[in-house]
This record gives sequence, C-alpha cells and structure tokens, in this order.
Amino acid sequence: MPFNLSLTEREAAGLKRSLPVIERVLGRQLWADGKGYLNFAGNDYLGLSQAPELGAAAEAAAREFGVGAVASPLVVGHQAIHRELESELADWLGLEAVLLFSSGFSANQAVIKTLLGKTHWQWQDRLNHASLQEAGALSPARMQRFAHNDLAALAAKIRPGAGLIVSEGVFSMDGDQGDWHGLAQVAEQSRNWLMIDDAHGLGVLGKQGRGTLSEQGVAADKVQVTMGTFGKALGVSGAFVGGSRALIEYLHNHARSYVYSTHLPPPQAAAILAAVRLVQEADDQREQLRERVRQFRDGVASLPFELLPSATAIQPLIVGDESRTLAMAAQLRELGCWVGAIRPPTVPTGSARLRITLSAAHTRADIQRLVDALHRSLPR
Repeated sequence: MPFNLSLTEREAAGLKRSLPVIERVLGRQLWADGKGYLNFAGNDYLGLSQAPELGAAAEAAAREFGVGAVASPLVVGHQAIHRELESELADWLGLEAVLLFSSGFSANQAVIKTLLGKTHWQWQDRLNHASLQEAGALSPARMQRFAHNDLAALAAKIRPGAGLIVSEGVFSMDGDQGDWHGLAQVAEQSRNWLMIDDAHGLGVLGKQGRGTLSEQGVAADKVQVTMGTFGKALGVSGAFVGGSRALIEYLHNHARSYVYSTHLPPPQAAAILAAVRLVQEADDQREQLRERVRQFRDGVASLPFELLPSATAIQPLIVGDESRTLAMAAQLRELGCWVGAIRPPTVPTGSARLRITLSAAHTRADIQRLVDALHRSLPR
C-alpha cells in the first residue's frame, strides 16, 4: 500500500514521527517509561499549568456548571463563565470583542476560511504556523507567501484593498518576532487587513503580558484580527479571536468551526480566566524567564551549531542533519533532559533543530544541567 512505502521512506530519512506516551507532566518535569526528565519541550512559559488557582477555579466551575458545555455556543453551550472570560480578555488586550475557540488551529481556520472569498488575496509569512498555511490553502482566496520577515518582499506582492496580511507575533520554530510596526504600515498604506497569530507572545511579552503588539508599542487597533491561545503561557488550552464587534458578530454567525462545535468545557473556561488574572500580575515570572534565556544563550554560545537570534522562550539550535538531530535528542534524554527534535516538513529542509523551550519554572540549576548535557551530547 502506498502509505506504507511512504512511512518506510520517511523512517529511512530520519523523518518518521512517533507518539511518546508521557505518564505525567508537572511543569518543569515530566515522566516517561518510569523515568523522570527535565522538560524543555513544552510551552508552559510561565509555569502556570501548575498554579493552584487554576485547579481551584476548574473544580469550582465543575461543581457549578458541570464538566461539559454539552452544546455548541449558539444553542445552549455559551454560559455565564464563557461571557465573563470573553469580557476580561477584551478588557485586558484592548479589544472591542472576543470569540472563544477550542484550539488555535480551529481559530485560524475559522478566520481565514470565513473572511476571505474568491475575489480576495492573502499574504502569509513563509514561516507561518501550519494552521495558518493550511487555512490559506483551503480558503478560496488566492495566497502568496513572502520571505520571512521581509517587508520589501511583501510590499512587492501586495495589492491595494484586496485582502489580508497574516503573520505571527512570535514564530513557533524560530522564536523571533514579526515586525509589527512595518507590517501595520504596509497594511495601512495598501488598505488591507492585518492578522496576528500571537500564540507564543501572549502572556510572555508586553505590559501585563499583553503580547507582541504591546512589546513593540503597536496599538491593538492597528491590527484588525488578533488570535491568541491559552495552551502556552496561560497553561491551559483553547484559543480566541479578537477584534471589532462587527468582526466577532460576523464570525459567530458564519465561522463553521465555531457554529458547529461544542463549546469549551466550563471548568476549562474558569481555569483560563484564573490564568488571565495571574498573567497580568506575573512580571516577576516574565523577568525570571528572561534571565533563564540569557543564562542558556551564554552557556551554549561555544557549541558548533547555529543558535537562532531569539530573545524569547523558544531557543532553536540548528543541527541541520535529521539523523544527527534525532541522535542528539536521544542522548539528551539519556542525560535526563527532554528536548524536541524538529525536522522537515515542520521546518525547511536542511534546518532540522533542537527546539528548546524555557520556562520561568526552570531553576538556574536546571538550565546549567541542560547546557552541560548539550555539550556532552555533541557527536564525536
């Protein structure tokens, strides 16, 4: 059968994926096959997944509302706890209105497939997340991809008043940020809408953790569509889309992944709400994360691999060869550090990498252990 041959070829090329069974994850630590590891592969950037306030909020909501929303939001699934969460998110981020989704993938699909028709264009950064690129491919709108963070390349492709420019706040595989002053300028001058996927910036960057736009001093109303997720710095799961009231009303009437999906479980919404409140007061955790990033980058500066220029929690170490990347990740696990080995097609050919993610929950000793393990795992 063709797919068996494809899997065989992928395995021979060092590209076959396997699904690890993780027995338990507790922030900076995880357990698999009866062994404990330091966790440098997750996205719990502030360590909030273990905050007792989140568990208490979820437990209280389960007692009050039940464990499931039991219907799509436009039937009877949208409950008081969902409305409260939407309201606080909008106030925190300076948005007129917010709509909740079960995942960032479904939120991105909803926006691009719902807003764009056959007469529209979309321009996407070449390194945008798979959810954005797949939504673009499935949309009837014509899609053009521009070189990563290359505003001149974008400007050369743009058509006046024809559609949507889409980019990430913090790029999930490189850890760098989009140029949001430049993107907003291109969008304004060309009379196109602009969308930010701020999954990896929300909670970590900006005043009160408001994200990449705040970090760069760009007003929220310069970007017509904001998407953020709750499964990274906020430590839960789910996502939202924010913008004008007209945009949100249009989406909740037309976005199929919203209209026809069961709503977020009330305990999940309550935990997210607790996380939103904690994030706004988490300046100490954000500073601790920045310090851990500095410590890590100093510690690996002498390694014979390219460390991409990222000041965020995502620290990609480019190994290049897929088999060598897998071998290093395996060696790191032998040394007690769990690190993601990222290979094509998730990243471009020739740029296989160790995607190292840091958290405010990591101690200085944790970072030093990782640095030592990386030096010991070098191919001999």
